[in-house]
Amino acid sequence: MIKDTIVEGFNNAPHRSLYHALGLTKEEQERPLIGIVSSFNEIVPGHMNIDKIVDAVKLGVAMAGGTPIVFPAIAVCDGIAMGHTGMKYSLITRDLIADSTECMVNAHGFDGLVMVPNCDKNVPGLLMAAARLNIPTIFVSGGPMLAGHVNGKKTSLSSMFEAVGAYSAGKIDDEQLRICEEGTCPTCGSCSGMYTANSMNCLTEVLGMGLKGNGTIPAVYSSRIELAKHAGMQIMDLVKKDIKPRDIMTAAAIRNALTADMALGCSTNSMLHLPAIANECGVEFNLDMANEVSERTPNLCHLAPAGPTYMEDLNEAGGVYAVLKELTKLNLLDTSVMTCTGKTMAENIEGAVNKDNTVIRTVDNPYTKTGGIAVLKGNIAPNGCVVKRSAVAPEMLQHSGPAKVFNSEEECIAAIYGGKIVAGDVVVIRYEGPAGGPGMREMLSPTSAIAGMGLDKQVALITDGRFSGATRGASIGHVSPEAVSGGLIAYVKDGDIISINIPEYKISLDVSDEEIAKRKETMTITKKEGIKGALLRYSQMVSSADKGAIVNKFLG
Repeated sequence: MIKDTIVEGFNNAPHRSLYHALGLTKEEQERPLIGIVSSFNEIVPGHMNIDKIVDAVKLGVAMAGGTPIVFPAIAVCDGIAMGHTGMKYSLITRDLIADSTECMVNAHGFDGLVMVPNCDKNVPGLLMAAARLNIPTIFVSGGPMLAGHVNGKKTSLSSMFEAVGAYSAGKIDDEQLRICEEGTCPTCGSCSGMYTANSMNCLTEVLGMGLKGNGTIPAVYSSRIELAKHAGMQIMDLVKKDIKPRDIMTAAAIRNALTADMALGCSTNSMLHLPAIANECGVEFNLDMANEVSERTPNLCHLAPAGPTYMEDLNEAGGVYAVLKELTKLNLLDTSVMTCTGKTMAENIEGAVNKDNTVIRTVDNPYTKTGGIAVLKGNIAPNGCVVKRSAVAPEMLQHSGPAKVFNSEEECIAAIYGGKIVAGDVVVIRYEGPAGGPGMREMLSPTSAIAGMGLDKQVALITDGRFSGATRGASIGHVSPEAVSGGLIAYVKDGDIISINIPEYKISLDVSDEEIAKRKETMTITKKEGIKGALLRYSQMVSSADKGAIVNKFLG
């Protein structure tokens, strides 16, 4: 065991004395030492129940003969951080989480790990750490929130942001806004639609790193506690069999995750996180893979904000395993891959049943024959940009219109609420990329404001930043190269025509090469001033979005 290098022999007596200081008995010191990475805190609704999940994991580990030891991971609530400078700090925590977990594990010699994340950056951050450390590891998330109920209808956080737009447009009054505010987020858990947190928790199941139900069992269900106990017990089997993350997260498993992503209609943020996870696994991943997989993968689910169903509905319909079972009908998955159950995917999903084909459509009756995410390319995004195609209205799949250009999210929001955005416009928000933001803010506020005003079927948005998984409409993010790196988005002017063709994966700035050359001679690249601390370090180290916004840019 790894722990033995720290506790065995006379020379390690000082270490054992510190174990005694922890109250660990001789018997506990002799068992496998299992680190439990707890993302618990009291500011993130998706994490406020994780203390109970961790207690259940600890019990499972102890029941199976291990010694559980808890240490923390930070977490940012993207919803609370949205729309202000706090969002600059969200994406950067993914790498802080991975790095701090690496430090804790290597410093203390754990034999296995149980990762307990839930919200947006904790899941990919801990998956990255798992691949980097490559010791037996299993995941169990905090689980999704139940849907809210407003005016007799199910709702979720994206509806709340859209209500702000509706209020600004005079479509609802103070009382209706209050009703929305008090009824939208009724329980703990990750927000109830197929947003980034739930996307990544579902994909953790597909990758083979979480047990059945990891992505879909609601946070408030007692079966979530049972799942946590089983995860605690199962890590001991993984330690015994020495099954490691890179045995599980292979190239085939990552391709399976991308395929399921397309079927589920996951957040566009998966196009940042899957490349970053693949990088830690030593697996090649490029955005061109997304369209290749999308072309042959039907979109089977329209969970909020794309449709009227929620995570609790997906859970009742059979969960992720039922979606995987549907995909096997078209031979779209490599089901021979190993998983954290100690069995293959084929063995895991053998008895899976689609219990509700209004939630999980069958492969012969999909929403679309192509996947939920598309990568567009063209002169304004030669390295690619990303759109959640499954959440785009049919009339916006092709759109051409004049640009309204803003150098920050704040400028854009002011223009939207000021009535300066009209039907047909293409809103351009630049200098919000990984390095230029810095931090590549999620921008749910402008997209929701436009949707709340009823313009989401008439206005497109493009940015070198990113959009929330809660976004719907023709919202195109991750434009690469970004503005601060000299990407063409830096040289767009008001009134320029931008053409978007999602079915053909194309996007273009319809300006002549000669005019673009002139602009590059006369227009200057804007860099944010006063950046310091973690943001400064991140801006200097981060890669472009098409590479996953990883922070080892200069390290190879």
